[in-house]
Amino acid sequence: MQSTVTPYTPFFKLRILTLLLLQLQILPTLTLSPCRTSCGNVAIKYPFGLDDGCGAPQFRHMFNCTTDLFFTTPSGVYKVQSIDYDKKTMVVYDPAMSTCSILQPHHDFVMTDIQSVIIPPSPDTIFVLLNCSIDSPVLNHYKNLCFNFSGHSCDELYGSCNAFRLFHLLTNSTPPCCFTGYDTVKYMSMNILDCTHYTTVINSDNLKGIGPLDWVYGIKLSFTVAETGCERCAGSGGTCGFDTETVGFSCLCSTSMNATRECAAGSVTDDIGHSHAPMLLFQAFVLILGTFLCMNL
Repeated sequence: MQSTVTPYTPFFKLRILTLLLLQLQILPTLTLSPCRTSCGNVAIKYPFGLDDGCGAPQFRHMFNCTTDLFFTTPSGVYKVQSIDYDKKTMVVYDPAMSTCSILQPHHDFVMTDIQSVIIPPSPDTIFVLLNCSIDSPVLNHYKNLCFNFSGHSCDELYGSCNAFRLFHLLTNSTPPCCFTGYDTVKYMSMNILDCTHYTTVINSDNLKGIGPLDWVYGIKLSFTVAETGCERCAGSGGTCGFDTETVGFSCLCSTSMNATRECAAGSVTDDIGHSHAPMLLFQAFVLILGTFLCMNL
């Protein structure tokens, strides 16, 4: 007697499909961060963020990303060259700033009041005021704002740099200059200071005996990070952010789910940082394959 293969009934297929769907529901949720984690070659971590609601609210709308990362202040947009999250410093470069090799038009460096508090220029960033008038307040009543910069002088600066040598040639003398800190340009504009140009130098503690041609020109900013429970959130697999309406801290667990302090159990990362993503993807593949075979039997 020839045996026949009995096709699976629609009821049987429905039971198999139901079991597969139940298995899929008990899988841990594979979460995707709603926040971008890099821009160009610069990593974006807390307290910074590119997307609204990401990072700390104090830094909201201060950054934008095209092909590179830029930091925005009232005086302009500055390219971010690097961020050191351990040392809590960020180096930015002003393309409109004069350097040893190029002379740029006069302009000021201006920050908002909140920026001046939470991400001001670091103490080892020197502002060099160039081609100052003899009537400049930093050469008279406020001359104490100028200080000795590792033994460097105006003569050395004007003599070493092609861009600044012009000042020497125009006056047939050495125009006054001033090595000072950020607070000076914070409270007095270049017009009040009566200096035509400025430049900024970073890592000033390491420049003794190093000529202006080898200085690193830029602005190093030093930021602070408030304790908000971010470490707990990150440990649960979430991304630290804030509520865009209340600006209160929020642990972003996925593009569709937020938590107050930490993500629920079953996120893509365990408490020691191991990713479950490969296993989740394998299990999902098996379930999808099983469903496909079942429907086509």
